[in-house]
Amino acid sequence: MRYIRPVSPTPDDWSTRHSVLTTARRTADLVNTLAADHPEPADVADVLRAYGESDPIDLSARDLTEMRAAAAGLREVFATEDTDTAASALNRLLREHTGPLRLSSHDGTTPWHPHLDRADDAPWAEWFLASSCMALTVLVWDRQRPPGGTCDSPSCGHVYVSQGSGPPRRYCSRRCATRERVAAHRRARAAQEPN
Repeated sequence: MRYIRPVSPTPDDWSTRHSVLTTARRTADLVNTLAADHPEPADVADVLRAYGESDPIDLSARDLTEMRAAAAGLREVFATEDTDTAASALNRLLREHTGPLRLSSHDGTTPWHPHLDRADDAPWAEWFLASSCMALTVLVWDRQRPPGGTCDSPSCGHVYVSQGSGPPRRYCSRRCATRERVAAHRRARAAQEPN
């Protein structure tokens, strides 16, 4: 799979594996993986494992269908160009698809943390959408700008999470940025050459 950044915290570093930024990155990687024409359950499970979910991850065809629908809604948040639109998209997802905010320790197996899904044993799609909305909401709140974007490369379309300050990011990876820069250079050079 392309552009999945493995998370490599120490096994007992729960807070790093479940930070807002890590959850937002997991969201982007799942949205990209689920955008494939026919995502394989193993590919989706690999992303979940890379972000700290434990084995076995058993995803059914129904889980994938529902997760793809959730990913489509989350893609709308990444595609927004301004903070107001990002907040509106998140508010709609929160209103239509999540439960009330609650704290969970998964029966004492994890530190206490917030959840927006309706139960600790919620279906994968509900958990994915709720935890993703939580992370993206906190990023909008904290940064007062959209949480990410969609790659400007016409051959890509992946979503990404924006980081830090500085000029707005346009591409999901250095690979896409370089490919587009080289293509623009070649077009400019071809336009200058006599026929």
